[in-house]
Amino acid sequence: MSDQVLEVRPALRAVRDQLLARPNVVATGVGYKISDGVRTGEIGIVCSVTHKVPVSELRAHELVPESVDGIPTDVIATGAFKTLAERTERYRPAPGGASIGHRDISAGTLGCIVYRNGEPYILSNNHVLANENRAALGDPIVQPGPYDGGRLPDDAIAVLADFITVRMAEEESGCIFARGSAAALNWLASLVGSQARLRAVSTAQTDNLVDCALAKPLDPSYITGDILDLGTIKGVGRAELGAAVVKSGRTTGLTRGEITQVDVTADVAFGSTVARFTDQLMAGPMSQGGDSGSVVLDDQNAIVGLLFAGSESTTLFNRIENVFAALKVDLQ
Repeated sequence: MSDQVLEVRPALRAVRDQLLARPNVVATGVGYKISDGVRTGEIGIVCSVTHKVPVSELRAHELVPESVDGIPTDVIATGAFKTLAERTERYRPAPGGASIGHRDISAGTLGCIVYRNGEPYILSNNHVLANENRAALGDPIVQPGPYDGGRLPDDAIAVLADFITVRMAEEESGCIFARGSAAALNWLASLVGSQARLRAVSTAQTDNLVDCALAKPLDPSYITGDILDLGTIKGVGRAELGAAVVKSGRTTGLTRGEITQVDVTADVAFGSTVARFTDQLMAGPMSQGGDSGSVVLDDQNAIVGLLFAGSESTTLFNRIENVFAALKVDLQ
């Protein structure tokens, strides 16, 4: 990793929350500064915004500073980030890059085969295999995904085996006292004719590193370690700024790009709620809805990431080392 990236990291971490609090800012990361649409050799703090607003229409506290501790900043319009849940045939054995999904979602992408204690599992996203935390272990997984015609029982390929919970910015509070207080206040409000209602919520205490889940195949013969158009994964790599990457997904098939930002912190929409993800990787427009769950490989076919979200012009993926550590899996 370049010395420049190492120099920028502390400054970014010190100001990321303040930057993300500004209107329209949806992600921050370390990346190359862009000038007139061309990448320069200068590395700085990059802020992604839903859309650019003329400086004259912004208040002083809403502006992204031109520099932070002498480190230049850049603002790029990416649009809002959202999870990407849209090759749709039935496969047996099923390869990476094919349509898959929990019985109650539309469709996502089968990432690859990983191993835990010598047993094979299907790797994809939580929101593909575990329906955004709503699923129960043992729930059926179909291939292709339901949107692509997958139906039970004929298309069942696996059952949900494990997932890492995605912490949302706002969740229903599990505290009995908070929920009781909210109920009491709502009752009083109803007596005086008020239509306002309170909801007991808790704010996520930690940021998210991963959106990932595992499914246990009903029969090992139902799956293969190959990935459509890419073949076999050649070990685990480490993603670096500017590195070439490739993915094979359900919707857009084989797409290539490069890592444009590292150390990304992004607010990602999950339906009507938002989850903050840290230590993410960003690339250009490599994906569309339904590509969620695709694995991202480098130019040596080593796995470096797990794709989970994107906008009109960018793609977000988890560092694969964070995914493997969270799920306690490896490639063999």
